[in-house]
Formats: sequence, structure tokens, C-alpha cells
Amino acid sequence: MNPFPAPVSCLPLTGIGEIRPGVDLADILGAAGPLLDGDILVVTSKVISKAEGRVVTRERADALADETDRVVATRGSTSIVRTHHGLVMAAAGIDASNTEPGTVVLLPVDPDASARALRERIASYGGANVAIVISDTSGRAWRNGQTDIAIGAAGLDVIHDYAGRTDNYGNLLEVTAPAVADEIAGTGDLVKGKLDRSPAAILRGLAHLVLDVGSHGAGAAMLIRDEAADMFGHGAREAVLHAVAAKPEALRGFGRRAPIAELVTALAAHCGSEHVRTTPAGEVEIRVSGGPDVADQRALGGLEARLTAVAFAMGWICTTTGWPAPGVDLMLRFGTPTP
Repeated sequence: MNPFPAPVSCLPLTGIGEIRPGVDLADILGAAGPLLDGDILVVTSKVISKAEGRVVTRERADALADETDRVVATRGSTSIVRTHHGLVMAAAGIDASNTEPGTVVLLPVDPDASARALRERIASYGGANVAIVISDTSGRAWRNGQTDIAIGAAGLDVIHDYAGRTDNYGNLLEVTAPAVADEIAGTGDLVKGKLDRSPAAILRGLAHLVLDVGSHGAGAAMLIRDEAADMFGHGAREAVLHAVAAKPEALRGFGRRAPIAELVTALAAHCGSEHVRTTPAGEVEIRVSGGPDVADQRALGGLEARLTAVAFAMGWICTTTGWPAPGVDLMLRFGTPTP
């Protein structure tokens, strides 16, 4: 067995020119560079969108509002949003470059479906069994700069899960799952360039990743983290503001509801464990009685606000507030939101 992996080449497709709505993109890409069995074709989302008629004459702000599922963070004129696809991107991936003035390019409606259609169309032309990755530029939390990621894919498994395997030292791999499609998208971008009008690239030498004809794989949608498991669904500033406002629609950005034991611990840190109890109905109740430490009603008001914000950020909402008995200055009850 050869101890060295086979060489991988990455070639740009040039001379493609402007893409108009309704063109046969498979024919254009195939003519730009002969495709072979086992190739992986990386295509920028912009040419997919142009071919599918996703160029619109609209103000960018109006287009952004329509393409946004919810806002993740805003700083001045910059908005990071979750799109209707589930992608978290600046300005919902809307692009105003390399398009006629006054127009903007929206992301494809269903990038995975676009990838499948392109793959099948290419196969019908010359029989080449290729995989398709539709790429778009994205920033990353905690990192400067941008890289291309896969927003659509067909003909390859987008994630390789090594969980349960062991490394060369016998260590169990638990969470190792390379996002292969994203790695391929980034590689393609190295040769496509941003100013060279080269919207596609061919990766050759990775035929072992390409699935059989008729098997498209789960698509790039598999790379989108479910909101319930997203630990960073709001920007840091927005998380504070949403928790204080406690608007139920903002709960989506806080991820899965915290277990009741975690809520009790968090609330007790603000008011003392002696004031917190769980009810038979599965709610959490806080009762604070009068005394020199809580005599100031303004202090009680501040405590109520903090407790409400803490509970909300953990996926619980205040269901009851009041003074149920003599000597009890503050009573709050927290329950889970109605689905």
C-alpha cells in the first residue's frame, strides 16, 4: 500500500462570462473545462443565483428584511442574521458586487436542490459522475477574515464522523467530525479568486469522496446546527438585551431550555437557595420575605428584574408574580414556555 495519499489538484474554470437567468449552467461549466468521473466541482452561489433568476432590483435593506428569519446581532449598519435556510451570515448572504447597479443577488432558494439538479444535468451531458459543492463567503466567530463554506452539496458526504474510532495511540475519538464540504469550498476559493471572474473550480484526486450515481447524500443542510443545540444564537450584546426584555420570540436564540436543576442553581446565586423551591407542577418558585435586607422596594424591583432575566436566558419565563401571603414581599414563579 502506498503510504502517501494521491496528489490533489485544484483548477479554476475561466472564460465563463456573465451568467443570465435561464441559461444551461451545466453546459457552460462543462465547456469551460472537461469534467471527469470523480471530480468535485465547486461553484460559487452567485452564478447559481444568477442562472435561477435570483437577481432582484430592490433596496438592499428591503431584501435583507425578506431574507431574514431572525436577527442574531447588529452593529451600526452591519447585521448578522439567520436566513430562512438556517444559515447565519452577514446581510443574509445578499451580494451587491459583480451585479448591475441597483440590483442585488440573493442566495439560491434551496442550494442543495440546486446542487442536485446541476449534478444530474452534468451527468446527462457526458456521463461524468461528479460531486457538486455550492460555496459562499462567510465570516467566523472569533476569527478575522472570511472563507468560503458549503451552502449546497450533492454527491458527497458533507461530514466525516470519526466518533467511536481510535487514533494511532488508542485514544477514543468522541467529537471529531471534519466538515469536508466546507474544506472543499475553501480549497476551491483559493483558485477561483474574488476579482478574476472565475466562479468555479475543479478538485481532482478526491474521487473516493464522490458517491455513486443517483446517491446525492444529505446535502449541506446537514452542516447547519440546530437552534436548540446552538450555544451562540445571539450576539453577546443582544443576549443581554433580549434577556432583559424577556420577549418570548427571542427564546429561539438561547438554545435548548436548561434543566430545572441548573435554573434553581442560577436563581439561588442571586437570591439565596433558601428562597427557591420547585413545585409539584414542575415550576420553580421564589418567595422573599420582608426584612432589613429587602425592605427597600427598589432593591426588590431590581432583584425581580435580575431573576426574570436569568430565567428567561435559560429558557424559562415568569408565569406568576405577586404577594401571595402576609410577610412575603416578592413572589415569582417560572415555568416552561408553551410550544
